[in-house]
Amino acid sequence: MTSNAPLKELGEFLKARRGELSPRTVGLPDTGQRRVPGLRREEVAQLAAISTDYYTRIEQGRVPPSGPVLQALVRVLHLGDDQRDYVFELAAKETAPVRRGAQKIQPSLRRLLDDLTSTPAIVLGRRMDILAWNTLAAALVTDFSALPDKHRNLVRIMFTDPALRTLYDDWNTVARTTVGMLRKEAAAYSQDARLAALVGELSVRDDDFRTWWGSHQVTAGTVGTKTLHHPVAGDLTLDWDTLTAGTDPDQRLIVWTAETGSRSHDGLRLLSSWAASTHLDTSTT
Repeated sequence: MTSNAPLKELGEFLKARRGELSPRTVGLPDTGQRRVPGLRREEVAQLAAISTDYYTRIEQGRVPPSGPVLQALVRVLHLGDDQRDYVFELAAKETAPVRRGAQKIQPSLRRLLDDLTSTPAIVLGRRMDILAWNTLAAALVTDFSALPDKHRNLVRIMFTDPALRTLYDDWNTVARTTVGMLRKEAAAYSQDARLAALVGELSVRDDDFRTWWGSHQVTAGTVGTKTLHHPVAGDLTLDWDTLTAGTDPDQRLIVWTAETGSRSHDGLRLLSSWAASTHLDTSTT
């Protein structure tokens, strides 16, 4: 069978995870220093109860693994839940590209955004494109309306807007998480030309992106806590959550909240008042 993009990515992902494990981690004897770090192919095959030739062809993207074999590799390589979902999605992909039309925000999500006057929120679509936002999100992160439509992408903004590197207290962790989220998106849209162009552009422009993309780490990125140093609202510690639209699972609402009565909560109220006075645009794609 000839290789295709999802199987090639699956093989590269398995190879990267193999390189992170030591023999001792998986219960094999440590025979001393190795030329390259991690497990050998034959060791992974042995632990998964398959032939070395079969595993080699899987890593080379030449054959799709069966469900039981993939489950065995999940166990052997100590993959987490997000990583497990990722490899199963890659293994299930067809080679033929799927044509998808331009995304438009669901009307119900637009109404919800408009009602969230004291909570920053954005709607992400495929490729982590920013489909819509409310006034407070624009005040918190950046003026999305000032960007061309094709540049309204969360990952692209993270790596091309210098202000975000000082906005986030731990930019490295936040940015690396967005790369892991985009890598997971790539499994769902492996034939997407715009996604490939985005990855290519950022790989050329930013060394960190190129390194983190090459590490093949994935994350669902559905919840978390971020600390921000905002020029208007001051220091903010915000929880963020993700809600998936029931009418379109490719659209996700991201909201940032703070504990009631906290300094961060007061900071959001201050930012809301400031945003209302600046008349930030909440136009959508």
